Amino acid sequence: MRNVFVETENVGRFNGALKVLERRGAAESCLMVVDGLPGLGKTTALHRWAAQNQALFLRAKREWDAGWFIDDLLAQLNVAKRHSFKDRFRQATEALATRQSDFAIQKRTFALVIDEADHFSRSQRIMETIRDLSDSMDLITILVGMGRIRHNLTAFPQISSRVGQRVEFAPASRDDVVKLIAELSDVPVADDLAGFVQQVSGGFTREIKESITLIERFGKRNGYGADNPLPLGAMRGQVIGTNRANGHAVIVPEGV
Repeated sequence: MRNVFVETENVGRFNGALKVLERRGAAESCLMVVDGLPGLGKTTALHRWAAQNQALFLRAKREWDAGWFIDDLLAQLNVAKRHSFKDRFRQATEALATRQSDFAIQKRTFALVIDEADHFSRSQRIMETIRDLSDSMDLITILVGMGRIRHNLTAFPQISSRVGQRVEFAPASRDDVVKLIAELSDVPVADDLAGFVQQVSGGFTREIKESITLIERFGKRNGYGADNPLPLGAMRGQVIGTNRANGHAVIVPEGV
């Protein structure tokens, strides 16, 4: 399977929301929430975007508190931390402001991405610390979660009111699946096989990639290529993935 990044409809929605956020009227509405079920490609997409744009990318831990968050942030900023929380917060603010100023000179957007945000979205102290940082310089802060973060933020109206954009990653559409297979697989497939992959994977990126690996293995072994795309019927009786709900192998039925 080719090691390339495929821009799906979810990625397109994220890019569109980011452009809207960059042009926002209320400067303090600088938070973005990106959520959706596990396995839909949120972390891959946001990590890649952060790397391409030199944004800061943090992964929250289950036991995070405000101090641990600031320590991880300072580590990403390559700043040697001081002792007290007050001093470390000031260090983070100054370093972020400097980084943001450098980006502004280059007319580029600087942002902070925090993955696994569900871990702390009920913690008022962490959320208030994030708000204080973002408010101090109107810093675009992207919180990435797994579906609970929107609900949890309703407990903090002063924070939820600052969410300028919300993006929900949805299961891959059939067009997405066709695009993923075309760009990732060395073995082209017929439309009926792409449709079957979309159906059995539930649109989850992890399951789609597993199916592509199995399709490639079967297709190469049986001589399928550019001139003869692999059809669904050829894979009757073959394992094409794993059922997310029960962990059982998914086999192409004989009747297709």
